[in-house]
Amino acid sequence: MDLASVGGIVAAGIILVVVMILDGGSPAELFSHAAPIILTLGGSAAIATATGPIDVLFKLPKYFRITFTKNKYNEIQTIMQITSMADKARREGLLALEDESKKVDDNFLRKGIMLVVDGIEPAQVQGILELEISQMKQRHEVGINWFVQAGGFSPTFGIIGTVMGLINVLKELSDPEKLAISIASAFLATLWGLLSANMIWLPIGGKLSARNFEEVAYRKMLVEGILALQAGENPRLIKEKLLAFLPPDIREKANVKVSAAPEANA
Repeated sequence: MDLASVGGIVAAGIILVVVMILDGGSPAELFSHAAPIILTLGGSAAIATATGPIDVLFKLPKYFRITFTKNKYNEIQTIMQITSMADKARREGLLALEDESKKVDDNFLRKGIMLVVDGIEPAQVQGILELEISQMKQRHEVGINWFVQAGGFSPTFGIIGTVMGLINVLKELSDPEKLAISIASAFLATLWGLLSANMIWLPIGGKLSARNFEEVAYRKMLVEGILALQAGENPRLIKEKLLAFLPPDIREKANVKVSAAPEANA
């Protein structure tokens, strides 16, 4: 579970509830009328879907899962694995990596290693892997844009709901009791439009964008390691190159772990 995503949204919800109570209201009032919720959430999701491929709608559970779970990459373990393969390649040749590639869980890394084993030119290996990264980014951006679009449409649907509610208010001017209910329902639409945009759609879109950045950086690290391995560089040099992709605050800790991996003598 990603504590940042869960904790941030939960904390915002708690703040909202506390402020409502301090203002003399009740959190239950947010759910007192179903129409504003259906209009803002359903309307913004429907129009966001209209701006892109229909497949995005069926992938929403996947996007929510990505948002609320940690990334699956273990950079330190991957650096150790590449360093170990570099050592073996220097001692036994690149063809010896064919069996090693079968132990690799990451499809991208395994594909890169097999391209090297097959004797593909370095420039072509780099081109193929960078093309994969580019296509991956484009696929990710489709989902990111969906949530950004929904976040943009949601406040507008909230205003539409308020205008629709005010029309009903004008019909109830002769009945004070119904008038109060209609006014509350009208402004609740605006509130839900703003809440859904700033507590659901945009935060998830932002997290997906961050996840995309993390995966691209990870893939670029793999490309650097694969090309260095193909060039027959010293495992220690490869290790230092790949450690440069890690944040400075964990690089020293990672360096200790990676040092345990087999290395060829300089």
